[in-house]
Amino acid sequence: MHTKFWIAFGAVLLALGVVFWLFWGLIFYVLIALVISTLIHPITDYISDLELFGWRVPRIVSVLVSFVLLALLPFLFILLFVPLIAEQIEILQKLDYQTVLVRLQSPIDGIEQFVLTNFPEEGRQAGFLKQEISHTLVGVVSGLDVGKVLNYLVSIAGSILFYVVSVSFITFFFLYEKGMFRRNLLALIPNAYFEVAVTTFYKIEKLLSNYLLGILGQMLIMFAILSVGLSIMGIKYALTIAVFMAMMNVIPYLGPALGLVFASLVVLATPSAQGDYAHNGYVLMQTLPVILGALMLDSLFVQPFIYSTSVKAHPLEIFFAIFAGATLAGGLGMLLAIPAYTILRVGYLELRQSMQQYKVFRG
Repeated sequence: MHTKFWIAFGAVLLALGVVFWLFWGLIFYVLIALVISTLIHPITDYISDLELFGWRVPRIVSVLVSFVLLALLPFLFILLFVPLIAEQIEILQKLDYQTVLVRLQSPIDGIEQFVLTNFPEEGRQAGFLKQEISHTLVGVVSGLDVGKVLNYLVSIAGSILFYVVSVSFITFFFLYEKGMFRRNLLALIPNAYFEVAVTTFYKIEKLLSNYLLGILGQMLIMFAILSVGLSIMGIKYALTIAVFMAMMNVIPYLGPALGLVFASLVVLATPSAQGDYAHNGYVLMQTLPVILGALMLDSLFVQPFIYSTSVKAHPLEIFFAIFAGATLAGGLGMLLAIPAYTILRVGYLELRQSMQQYKVFRG
């Protein structure tokens, strides 16, 4: 093995680590843009290959049309949640808070009596719990700075807008300059290692494309099962629940739990056809088998099939990769763990195989 190769390889890894540490935000934008461009580039290529009356659609037009179609997805997603949010606002406006306080009086008195009986303290008298609750609520309201809240919301909106514009700008050029990212990376590879680099890039792109398509298929399967099952049971906002759970299911382990909590809250907070909430708990108990059945089907059959056919890794490897991603970056790390592990794994396997096959790697 050439000593120069190992020196160069170590130097490249060190340089990549420094760049990754210094420009993490930009690299994150580039990765998201790569994922989006990978998903919608078939649509862009199809439109750009169309010919209308002998006139071929320009590449820039096909890219813009793909962006419009992509923008429709969050718009439709928001439309699904508008009725749910509007109904909850209407319920809050019509809510008789005096009645709610009267209903809460009995459990508060019970808790207070239990505390007074089992944990007596000097000076503690009947009514102390309601007084503590009132003081806490007053403290929260009085300490609420509306100006700071508005500034915080404006700051979040500005950050989201900057994020969307940045990712859209990068994605546009990835789609418009087809293969630009790959060409620029390959231009940095010495000629002696060019064939190895091309093979590695091709396999990584193939596996990641298969993984993304598998995730899309997983979302469609979850949406179909939940929407059909909940609609048959007559659950209100069945499509909204199905869309949310299908999207959250992309995040391993954490996503299904968030989806289950969301579905439970929607069922419990939605008034029944009789206009009350008396039997919402019973409806939830009927709904849970459908939701849990869909999640089990996904965990036992759909996800293992996607992982085995797309990234070609053992389920135990996937588990450790997801655990490492969660440790490093929380939910976002869990989401990006499998693509990152795929890149590292394919790169290592190709390098090891190349060391055995190519003379340039042997002394």
